[in-house]
Amino acid sequence: MSAPYFDSKVYNRIDFTLEGFPSGEYELCNFSDCDFAGCDLSGVIFSECKFSNCNFSLVKTSQTAFREVIIRESKILGVHFENCNPFLFSISFDRCLLNFTSFYQLNLKRAGFISCNLAESDFTECDLSNSLFDNCDLSGAVFENTILENADFRTAFNYTIDPEINRLKKARFSISGIAGLLDKYGIVIE
Repeated sequence: MSAPYFDSKVYNRIDFTLEGFPSGEYELCNFSDCDFAGCDLSGVIFSECKFSNCNFSLVKTSQTAFREVIIRESKILGVHFENCNPFLFSISFDRCLLNFTSFYQLNLKRAGFISCNLAESDFTECDLSNSLFDNCDLSGAVFENTILENADFRTAFNYTIDPEINRLKKARFSISGIAGLLDKYGIVIE
């Protein structure tokens, strides 16, 4: 039996925490002011969907597909995106709270993070080539064995990135953020 298919539907002010989120494939759907907190989104496919002002805190994402998905002004705490289906994985975030999220080993080439708080998030072994971190707070975010080639951190802040264990060729940083690249050396920059 095939999963239900939902095309171009609009979901507004729905609390999915009460009855759970219906499994299926969602294409070109818009979700606004919805609460998914703690929901099991395992196996759900989201293609070209938009989410605005939603709560995704602690959702389960085993084999969840995010394909060309845009999430705006949403709360996404403690989500393990590394459990998602990696096929055509493409997601961008605009003004989101993404604390304690994990993107471990994901291909996030050309990902966009705009005005997001990514405190304590894990980007270990990710490919973030050509990604943008515009006005993002990266306090405590982990970058280890991460590909950051051509990534743009010029307006990001509070990051600590070790150039010896990450690939930074042609990555862009501002002068004010240089301390985040030298942090491990205990150098005082004034």
